[in-house]
Amino acid sequence: MNRKPILPGATIGILGGGQLGRMTAMAARSLGYHVHALDPDPSCAARHVVERCLTAEFDDDVAAAYLAKSTQVVTLEIEKVSLAAMAAAAKHAPVRPSEQVLHIIQDKARQKTWLSKHGFPLGPYRLAASEGELREGLTALAQPAFVKASFGGYDGMAQAQVKGPDEAAQAWKQLNARVVVAEKALDLEAELSVLVARSPSGETAVYPPALNHHEQRILAWSALPGALPPEVSRVAIEMSREIAIKLDVEGLLVVELFLTKQGELFVNEMAPRPHNSFHATEVACLTSQFEQAVRAVCDLPLGSTEVVRPAAIANLLGDLWMGDTPPGFDQALAIPGVRLHLYGKRVARPGRKMGHLSAVGLTPEEAVARVMEAKSRLMKTT
Repeated sequence: MNRKPILPGATIGILGGGQLGRMTAMAARSLGYHVHALDPDPSCAARHVVERCLTAEFDDDVAAAYLAKSTQVVTLEIEKVSLAAMAAAAKHAPVRPSEQVLHIIQDKARQKTWLSKHGFPLGPYRLAASEGELREGLTALAQPAFVKASFGGYDGMAQAQVKGPDEAAQAWKQLNARVVVAEKALDLEAELSVLVARSPSGETAVYPPALNHHEQRILAWSALPGALPPEVSRVAIEMSREIAIKLDVEGLLVVELFLTKQGELFVNEMAPRPHNSFHATEVACLTSQFEQAVRAVCDLPLGSTEVVRPAAIANLLGDLWMGDTPPGFDQALAIPGVRLHLYGKRVARPGRKMGHLSAVGLTPEEAVARVMEAKSRLMKTT
């Protein structure tokens, strides 16, 4: 491989200062890198673990260029960064993943079109740029569907669940988007995700699929490795690797997939960054997703993705802080194998991700049971 590593001692810039930026910065600091970040929130989660944090909007191309001038490589932890800001940063330092990758991924309609063009399996869907087109699309799907704004939205936001075309007007008004994606509601057996790391020199490393469980469209828990049929895992891994190569990703790519009760595997969405469903890599794998992100964007040899012990995580939302007493962290940590990961966010709000618990076990199922027991102990104090 014609590797051109950016070695420890260099400075990494991160577009985004949320919890993913914070944990990536912590991994980078452990490897001996300096870290600068940019985020519109002056009290963002990453601020106190980086050496410089610029307060600027994600579409501020001047600020993005300023960040890049002080770094040897720039990466991102959120898809909200504007393409103009990416292009401005790229004039001064390599940006990994690239503006071209983000151009495809940050727009759900563009994602679907790209995946379809390259032959990757998708559930039935329709694109709509008007209320009338949405009604026609829902009629063609002839089933309950999820309608999603093409741009923006996460954790179940910017989407609506509809029973049929009679609800097209309500969904169109609710989402207030120029383009929406209507996806047929599938009869799901499982939701899973695969993390692929790819370096500029072309080396790839793939983690085993994680099994994910959502509640109210927000990830509630995730287990690694997912208890899935071996053939499903094999196909998911190979499909995700091929997607990352065709996209020419430099950094991380997470591919979210649906497994139907009929045994069909469909791509749901992609994310060009660390991912909530792979937080368990910090306790399960020889290389965490955050260290792997640093290795990938700096063109270092990629770390082993081997799972040395099954693990699971459970998200902690701001709702836990809404009671009269704080969460019982001491009670949760009394369970052997449980760890607490808080993101340093100052303000708790219902639905806001404030941290997560992780747990290990002899099996993925045992890890899930352990982490959910720990979470229940937190909730009993509220």
